[in-house]
Amino acid sequence: MTRVSRQDIETKLRQIQGSLAGEVEEAEPTMIKVAIAAAAAVIVLTYIVGRRRGRIRSTVVEVRRV
Repeated sequence: MTRVSRQDIETKLRQIQGSLAGEVEEAEPTMIKVAIAAAAAVIVLTYIVGRRRGRIRSTVVEVRRV
């Protein structure tokens, strides 16, 4: 059985961190576009649902002149 030293752990963590940093930088523009699209979809959906609810709950008043 071999002992794992602090140096081994630090080396492995730096290696993992380096490989992940490159992947995150590549995926970042795509993630930003997806987040913007999702936020826009939520805003539009909220508007449509609120507008529909307003039509359903609104009272229609008829005014007749005598």
